[in-house]
Amino acid sequence: MKELSLHSCRLDRRYDVRGQLGRGSYAEIFLARDILASPQSTHSTVVIKALNVFLQDDLDADLERTLVENFQNEAVALDRVRHPNIISRLGHGTARDLLGTVFHYLVLEYMAGGDIQAVIRKRELAPQQALDYIEQVCAGLDHAHRHSIIHRDIKPHNLLLNWDLSTVKIADFGVARLHLSDAPITRVGTNIYAPPEHSPLMAGKGGDLDNTALTPAADIYSLAKTIYSMMTGEAPRAFANEPITSLPENVMSEPWADELIRVLRRATASEPYERHQSIIEFWGDLTSVRQAVAEGEYSTLMRSSIPAPQPHVARGYSPVVPDRPSFDPITASGLKKVTDPVYQPSYVPQTEAVRSGDAMPVDSTVTADPAAFADNVLRPPRRGRGIRRFAVFAILVVSFTGLLYGTASFVRGRVMLPGTTTSPRGQVAIASTDIYLRPSPGTDQDPIGLVTKNSRVRIVNSQNNWYQVDILRQGRDRGNSTPNANRGWLNGKYLQITN
Repeated sequence: MKELSLHSCRLDRRYDVRGQLGRGSYAEIFLARDILASPQSTHSTVVIKALNVFLQDDLDADLERTLVENFQNEAVALDRVRHPNIISRLGHGTARDLLGTVFHYLVLEYMAGGDIQAVIRKRELAPQQALDYIEQVCAGLDHAHRHSIIHRDIKPHNLLLNWDLSTVKIADFGVARLHLSDAPITRVGTNIYAPPEHSPLMAGKGGDLDNTALTPAADIYSLAKTIYSMMTGEAPRAFANEPITSLPENVMSEPWADELIRVLRRATASEPYERHQSIIEFWGDLTSVRQAVAEGEYSTLMRSSIPAPQPHVARGYSPVVPDRPSFDPITASGLKKVTDPVYQPSYVPQTEAVRSGDAMPVDSTVTADPAAFADNVLRPPRRGRGIRRFAVFAILVVSFTGLLYGTASFVRGRVMLPGTTTSPRGQVAIASTDIYLRPSPGTDQDPIGLVTKNSRVRIVNSQNNWYQVDILRQGRDRGNSTPNANRGWLNGKYLQITN
């Protein structure tokens, strides 16, 4: 086993590696700072996922080819299912570390809130918060399934939260199946969350399941086991490879317990055809659970009539997909020298060149003195500097223009992005559902009024994705509901701006 040497390294003259976050069987995860990003950008800190085939003790040409193909398939899957509740790929590259080891890497967005598994280890999730996260995961999974992607490893560890814990995103598409009809099905996943058709517990008891079609029911099974953990705070170890038939004693007295057991029992049936066959069907079956959790929260009850789970868009999301990578096997490739490595493009196909951890040539010797190493690498040649700067500037302008256009198109066609640069103050909007007014941003305070569906409101203030509004006209008579304030705060995702 040989780990990559990227300590205090600048990758491709752009990413300052800060440290290792983790390591799997074929990849290492690093935290890095993007020196080209604005400090205020949500992507100034990024994750580098580096493929390291040398972590395998018995590496051969076939295994290496498989690892590289899976790594590239992860990038393809992430790009195909670009969604507000799925982790975004920001870039890619091929490089050498400080000891000369060649590796491919992906640049992914950093989720500062950590994973849901870490959260539920520290504290119990409130049922309403858990259901909010579940809705976002369902929205992301439904989008993936509609694009013929099966994740195959849904679990709390692969559900990541942003810095304010308001948005959850599905991560780790490394074992995702790109086509529903691909065969055979291989044994992957984590044993207490994986469905029987590809559970590691069944490895060696029949090999690949050649005659079993992989369907969305596989992800629904894993999602149901994950929901068990989120709603109870305990892992479903007692039901590994078995349907869920009960909940821990500490939640059995909850008003939603019986309905949750009913839904989870069906979703974790041993036979795939006995489970829910789509995320929409599964989300619809959770309606009774959501109603019981709401305990009379009128806005939540009204939302239960929405047939599809709704995404949550965090600041910094963009639907624009970066250039698609094309990775080659590392040990089998014939590599050529980089003649001018400092000003090569950020990605050079491996059949032509390999970048070093700090843009050193392939055949260069890495000095042991970090200061001399950085000075040698970062000092640019004088010849042609003006032309290259102009070219880089032009590329950045074109890229930024395309990013703005793509984001604007997505907003017009799908959702209203919170936190955009244009202030919504003074704009008129329509409420898409019934929702309570709060005295300040957030759901911690008691309601002070009710905005009914199709009400017209004027936005007078904003904070993140919360808007303070004045009610111009109610969508229907509120009856004798109290309190009945006409100004308050509500979540902007329930509004559709009309001007």
